[in-house]
Amino acid sequence: AFLTASLSVLTSDGGPFASGPEWGSPLGAPCLLGPPPACGRFGVPAGEGAAGLGDSVQPPRKNQHVSNVSVQLEMRSLWEEFNSLGTEMIVTKAGRRMFPTFQVKLSGLHPLADYVLLMDFVPLDDKRYRYAFHSSSWLVAGRADPAAPGRVHFHPDSPAKGAQWMRQIVSFDKLKLTNNLLDDNGHIILNSMHRYQPRFHVVYVDPRRDSERFAHENFKSFTFAETQFMAVTAYQNHRITQLKIASNPFAKGFRDCEPDDW
Repeated sequence: AFLTASLSVLTSDGGPFASGPEWGSPLGAPCLLGPPPACGRFGVPAGEGAAGLGDSVQPPRKNQHVSNVSVQLEMRSLWEEFNSLGTEMIVTKAGRRMFPTFQVKLSGLHPLADYVLLMDFVPLDDKRYRYAFHSSSWLVAGRADPAAPGRVHFHPDSPAKGAQWMRQIVSFDKLKLTNNLLDDNGHIILNSMHRYQPRFHVVYVDPRRDSERFAHENFKSFTFAETQFMAVTAYQNHRITQLKIASNPFAKGFRDCEPDDW
């Protein structure tokens, strides 16, 4: 039932996930935001005036198990501090965890229903960038490189009851970013020097035998503008480096032994 009800919506043929660059997502990456008009609204400022609540862009009709779901971004002030400088996230061949870690608090789920939580990452534009050290700013360096293979990251506790998801903060601390196009570890593949928007999705595991008919109704998606970032292989802005060291408990190792996870 889980595979039929939730994984089926991740297909690009007939489900709510379109594929291809025309929808603003890399080929094969899911577009959970619905048909072209909805995807065109991607990138609306999220969380502004809403105490860190994510923007959700949805087709009008939703299953009652997801229609009232709301999501609040944790560590919002830290995300905003990074965003004000231009957040950078390291990508490596082996995979690197995000910092700040993407963490959310959920409400409005049905306590006894099963849900799958997942994330994907979509390009913010069709450009490649370079950092100008003399002006401490990012400049457009040309058109984007060919899109990396689209992937999603399932939270390892999925599927779980709504009560469990709402009981505590949901952390995607296992998610890793890589620039290895041949990665076989399930990490999220991104192009360095490109800008990305993380997206968070709540999928109701519909127990009905014909659940695939209702795929469009059984998910709800959220974005937070303050979580946008530039993928890099080394930090470009020294102020980002300083803030990472100051705010990341693992970053002290940056001065000692170059740890894997900061």
